[in-house]
Amino acid sequence: MPPALVRLRPSTEDEASLPRLYRSEEIAEALGCSAWWVKDRARRSLIPHVRVGRAYRFTAEHFAEIVRLNEERPTRSAGGAAAVPAATSPPAARARATQPRRPTAASTTGRLRARPPRRTRYESVA
Repeated sequence: MPPALVRLRPSTEDEASLPRLYRSEEIAEALGCSAWWVKDRARRSLIPHVRVGRAYRFTAEHFAEIVRLNEERPTRSAGGAAAVPAATSPPAARARATQPRRPTAASTTGRLRARPPRRTRYESVA
């Protein structure tokens, strides 16, 4: 074997220091979701990942961060009386929640009416 290739081969000491890279299929199996979901989130840079060529790879730290990013906390305390402050929701959602709902046409008329058809089956279109 040429000496250049011998130097490139990792020794057992070097292998222990390198992080283990997981495939998206392995991450998906651990999360209980599809590999497509994992790849899509990585492609859109919504989850941490390493790009090796065209493949997405993940370390154990990436996996822990993915779990943390997708974690949901309960909105109410154990007592059920206090809720999370409204500041955690986006301003647009708070604004929509405080505005009164406008009545729709169906709720004001009471009955729905069908529109007449545009043309009958046997009419010629000229």
